[in-house]
Amino acid sequence: MFEVFEEYESEVRSYCRKFPTVFTHGKNAILTDREGKEYIDFFAGAGAINFGHNNPYIKAAVMDYLSEDRIIHALDMYTEAKEEFLKTISNEILKPRNLPYKVMCCGSTGTNAVEAALKLCRKVKGRENIIAFMGAFHGMTLGSLAMTGDRFSRKGAGVPLNNITFMPYFDAFDDPDISLDYLERVLRDDHSGIDKPAAIFLETVQAEGGINVAPVSWLKRLRAICDENDVLMVVDDIQVGVGRTGSFFSFERADVVPDMVVLSKSISGFGLPMSLLLMKLSYDIFKPAEHNGTFRGNQLAFVGSKAGIEYYVKENLGDRATDLGKRIREFLTDNILSIDKRLSVRGIGMIAGIDFGGIDPALALKISHKCFDKGLVIELAGREDSVLKILPPLTIEEENLMAGLKIIEESIIEYGI
Repeated sequence: MFEVFEEYESEVRSYCRKFPTVFTHGKNAILTDREGKEYIDFFAGAGAINFGHNNPYIKAAVMDYLSEDRIIHALDMYTEAKEEFLKTISNEILKPRNLPYKVMCCGSTGTNAVEAALKLCRKVKGRENIIAFMGAFHGMTLGSLAMTGDRFSRKGAGVPLNNITFMPYFDAFDDPDISLDYLERVLRDDHSGIDKPAAIFLETVQAEGGINVAPVSWLKRLRAICDENDVLMVVDDIQVGVGRTGSFFSFERADVVPDMVVLSKSISGFGLPMSLLLMKLSYDIFKPAEHNGTFRGNQLAFVGSKAGIEYYVKENLGDRATDLGKRIREFLTDNILSIDKRLSVRGIGMIAGIDFGGIDPALALKISHKCFDKGLVIELAGREDSVLKILPPLTIEEENLMAGLKIIEESIIEYGI
């Protein structure tokens, strides 16, 4: 079945090894393979398919654009597609939230926007050091990889990953404030041995790190610490933004305004390559072409993003994510925790995790295999890949959501933990 891939494609391929079938179609939260077998999608393209596969509203906009021989590639030249996108994200997302951001169109994937943010923070503050958090995942190019915590990914760099200082995330201690007490001490102590950073990068919900949801009070205090110490606060919302947590941006629940925000994945609306850096006006100091890229002007992504934002607002997807997220956590609390009290569950909005670390981290992989055999695509996260990560499209039909959760329950019970 996989002879062509094994003969011609690099060994670096990964997701195909976890989901060993040849997919051909996708509709909302259902994937179909070449044999006609259907799978419920609790993976959503690692967070790139918040609006579902082939969302009809967004697809219609993309198809209409294509049908008229409109420009597809334009680097960063002025185009109508980009003009309409910029007006839409400003009027529908930024202005209603009083977010004073300029929009920088970066390269085709999230790590490029992270690299742009790193360069810009260092340029703004004139400092090299950056603080990131243990458990973080920010990308696979050298700058973003330097801020990524897991040893397996870091080992692939082949060179030292410098100018990053890791601090404990809120979950490193029983009391989340201890991590910020330590951070404050490091920043204020002129004998700490740690260079003052230009910025602190964080995910308000560490997705790849194991579905670790930072408390509101922790985020508020971190914002205050950044202000008091003349350090920029940068939120990486690549995986948990665009409605995933129940609001368009994951930091809205804490009523904080980061200095910069990094977006990718679902911001294109249709799973197309796109990444953005949002920055406060005073930090828009790159000279023309100081950070650039051939595919920073993906016209189809502009069209898809405009339609996706319209769809998000029209369908009130933030509230839907909140409501369905409550259903997910109720199911996990009532049905999963009752199987074995050593399991733990956590999440916010429509991202949730079941942690097998209290029993055996290897169980998560074995359960995910059982789920796949039963028709559910689901990924792992966290230390030792011990967390089963629930990440369906925000548009998933309620019956498919509950059917997918039931597959997880059945798989755990059948495994016999």
